[in-house]
Parts: sequence; structure tokens; C-alpha cells
Amino acid sequence: MPEAVGVVTHAVTGEARPLPRRLASWVALVVLAAIPAVAGGFWTYSVGVCMANAVAVLSVGFLLRYGGEVSIGHSFFLAFGAYCTAILERQLGLSVGIGLPVAAIAGAVLGVAFAWPSRALSGIYLAIATMALALAVPELILQAGPVAGGYEGLYVSRPLVPGLSIELQRYYLPLVVLGLVVLLLARFRRSRQGLVLLTARDHPRAAEAFGFSRGYARLAAFAISAAVASVAGSLLAFSASTVSPNSFTLSTAIYLLVGTVVSFGSLGLIGALAGGAFITLVPQVFAAWGDWVPIIYGAALLLVITLGHRPAEVLAALRARLAGGRRDA
Repeated sequence: MPEAVGVVTHAVTGEARPLPRRLASWVALVVLAAIPAVAGGFWTYSVGVCMANAVAVLSVGFLLRYGGEVSIGHSFFLAFGAYCTAILERQLGLSVGIGLPVAAIAGAVLGVAFAWPSRALSGIYLAIATMALALAVPELILQAGPVAGGYEGLYVSRPLVPGLSIELQRYYLPLVVLGLVVLLLARFRRSRQGLVLLTARDHPRAAEAFGFSRGYARLAAFAISAAVASVAGSLLAFSASTVSPNSFTLSTAIYLLVGTVVSFGSLGLIGALAGGAFITLVPQVFAAWGDWVPIIYGAALLLVITLGHRPAEVLAALRARLAGGRRDA
């Protein structure tokens, strides 16, 4: 019981975000908002995709932070959100404005559907189980037949707001959604539900004394994480204007994990952008490295899996050490 009280006190009193970090986030938002006015079409497109990938990094980071687990299968939820938006447009003529909330709700349901039968797994066993999702994604898409567009995929061309530049919409929608997701996660961290998940992660017996089981916390963390990943997939479909099976392979899942390590598991804007930039730009840089690419990402994947039973704490400790001893909750 004293452990739970300590966690409650720390969560209530130690969650204030330092002013320099908040200022840096606002400056980053202003800079991102100005990019289309000063940069060319290539950079506008690339940064738009980067921000969509940043939301995907947040989904994996959330599971690390609140569930204390590693997932190698989030490319499944990413693909689900992307194809959900693309199919709604192709079959029903609905824009991404409908695709986003539908993807979020359906993604949360899928997250629970996966987490429930695997609730007894943890650590590397859960990571391997989620990897099966990533391996199955391309085949599942192809089995959907003409509905999913086969190897060629589907195009997403309907604007969110008719009459406005579709190129600018492909950029600013990921920016707005990224800002909202970061804000909601910050509020969640200070909420009673966030406290429950952190308590169940760190002190399961104390949480059970208050009536909250670790199993409930795992289901909730996976549901929220899957919903955010599906939103990221919907944004990717809109910002990239196309979806195909080749966009959601095991490599995609590995990129997400490595991007999360690059962001140090942060749920803030700057960390998410760093992870998103890594996913978006580094593959282009490493394209000339040939056979070294699988080795680099394989080593990164092993690093993530071997961080220990509590990867979230390891990343937080490393981030605190680099920041000069300050450690976030």
C-alpha cells in the first residue's frame, strides 16, 4: 500500500513539463507550420509523411511507457488504419475526415482482440507474438482481393475540405493531428487512468489492492496504442496519397521500433518528430549501403528486445542521464 501511495504522490506532483521543453515544442510547431511557405514540394511532402510517422512512433512509445512491453507488430495496425481510410474513400466516397475516427475506434477494438488472448505473454514472448502480425500483413492485404487493390494498392485523392489545395491539406492535417495526439497523451499522463496504468505496470500488487489488475492495464494500454497507430496509418494514406502491401512489411515494424529508440521512448513532440524523421529519411540515406541495411536494423531490433523486462524504464533512465540527471515519470 505505501508503494501505491508513493506512486500517486509522484505522479501528481512530478508531472509538470519544464518550461524550456514546452517552449521548444511551440517553436517546433511554428517552424513546421511555416515550412510549406518556404520549402519546395519535395520537402513539404517529406515532412508531411514524417509527421504521420511521428504519430506512429508515439503509438509504440505509449505501449512501452504504460504497458512496459515491446511490440513488433504495430505495422499491422498502421496498415489497418491506412486501408480503412482508402477503402472508405473508394467504396463509399468518404474522406479522411470520416476515415480517421473510424480507424481509431476499429484499431482500439483490434488492439483488445489481440491483447486478450496474449495477455499472459510478456517480454520477448509478446514481441515474437506481435511479430507474427507484422509478417502476416502483406498476405492479409493480398487476400482481401480487389477491395484492397492487390499489389498495386489504392489511391487516396479525396480532399478533407473541398476547394482547398490538396497538397497543403496533406501537410497540415498530419501537423494538426500530431499536435492533438501529443496534447491528449500529455493530459492522459496526468489523469487518473494514466496513473492506474503506471501503477499496474510498476506495482501490480498495489494496483490490485485498489481494484485494478495488470491484465486490465495491459488491455487498456494495447487498445490506446493500437488506436493511435491506426490514426497514424490513416494519416500516412492521406499524406502519401497511396497505400500498398509493400508499405507495411516487417521492415516497417522494425523502423517503428528503431524510431522509438531514437526518440528515447518520449511521448513529447520533439522526440516523436526525431523518431518520425528517422523512419522517413534514414531509409533513403541507407539505400546505398546495400547488404548492411538488414544488419543495421537487425542489430537495432535486438537492442530494443534486450533492453530488459522494463524497456520503458531503461529508455527513461538513458534519457535522464543524457539530460544531466533529470528523469521524467
